[in-house]
Amino acid sequence: MMMNQTPSMQGYVRVASAVEGIEVFAPRPKEGGAAPEVQNFTCPQCGASIAYQPDLSSLTCSHCGYQQKLDVRDEKPQIEQHEFTVETVEKAARGWAIARKDLECQNCGAVVSIPVEELTHTCSFCGSNKVIQRQASEEILRPKSLIPFSVTPKQSQEIAARWLGSSWMTYRNLSQVVRLEAFKATYLPYWAFCAVTPASWRAEVGHTETERYYDHGEWKERSKTVWRWESGSVKNRYTDLLIDGTRRVSKLLLSRIKDFTLNSLVPYDPRYLAGIQALAYDITLEKAWEEGRAEMRDQTRKTCISQASTSQVRNFSMQMDFQDETWRYVLLPFYLSSFTHEGRVFQVVLNGQNGQITGQRPVDWNKVWLVIALLLSPGLLFSMLGLITLIIGVGAVVGGIGLVLLVIGVVISVIIYMQAQGLDDA
Repeated sequence: MMMNQTPSMQGYVRVASAVEGIEVFAPRPKEGGAAPEVQNFTCPQCGASIAYQPDLSSLTCSHCGYQQKLDVRDEKPQIEQHEFTVETVEKAARGWAIARKDLECQNCGAVVSIPVEELTHTCSFCGSNKVIQRQASEEILRPKSLIPFSVTPKQSQEIAARWLGSSWMTYRNLSQVVRLEAFKATYLPYWAFCAVTPASWRAEVGHTETERYYDHGEWKERSKTVWRWESGSVKNRYTDLLIDGTRRVSKLLLSRIKDFTLNSLVPYDPRYLAGIQALAYDITLEKAWEEGRAEMRDQTRKTCISQASTSQVRNFSMQMDFQDETWRYVLLPFYLSSFTHEGRVFQVVLNGQNGQITGQRPVDWNKVWLVIALLLSPGLLFSMLGLITLIIGVGAVVGGIGLVLLVIGVVISVIIYMQAQGLDDA
């Protein structure tokens, strides 16, 4: 807005003018919500892009070898947490504070933030190359802390190669089908909640007692359940309860490798994102807190029930409150990859702090069915021989052996089938 006199309205500030004698005003930035100057990370020696290297804890230039040490984990600074108020959400910093661009997958809809120097991209969630570029959003909340990567890209590829070839049920060439270099270092969003949940409970608790009774001229014993009312109180404290901030990765897969050491969290620093992609949250704070509260409520209920003098509980009731509720938005390190096999998309997820890996692997069902057939064959064969040899008197023995072998074969076959189904549908 340009004016030749100071505006009477509030909410505007004077900014630099390129024309002498003309005053220029612009809307006043929101307090606490404006992002600081966006940073670019380039090598001071050669001008190439530099990226965070986990094994060296430094920003490293792959062109000339320049290194800039980046390790604040030993300083143990206090990481700020927010109370649940409208003001704290409004004043929370926003954006990545680093020059980045967003790519939106046209196949699955995932929006991932990547370094500006990255020219090509394959979606880590569905394997598609159909992406469109747009300016990185400055409206999302800025993370308060993160866990830096400890596993290097090379280590992640080695772990993935071993894991892909660790089961005889999968295809022999699976490690060749999956491009190991496609494993992308990615920060995934999480909401971390803290709260205290004081609760009181009351329930009928069953106690098994033995009583004697007289029946047809003799004394006998029998057991009966006697129900007595019991009550108690608990006060659970939850620290950094993690709730996934995205649904782009299978919740089941993430739960299998969510064994993070949270005391390794450091205050958010955009330098940790240099050369690494990051996914913004698509689950809002309010939705995540609903899920967090439900989990806390369930855990508190289990704690109350554990106070009962026996495991037999009925007519249970609980009154619970939430106190000292705080939250923070954190980033956790993962390596992600997806690949297509016979028209299906499979996801693989690796914990970037400790190397735990999980995911989906296509099963070679021809191989599985062949093994199951071999397991069932001895039992079927001996059973048939038993029927044939009944006329000479040994059929019962042979048939019995066949029945035992058949039962063993069926049990093992069911176990193999369930394991194979788990690999395929993980």
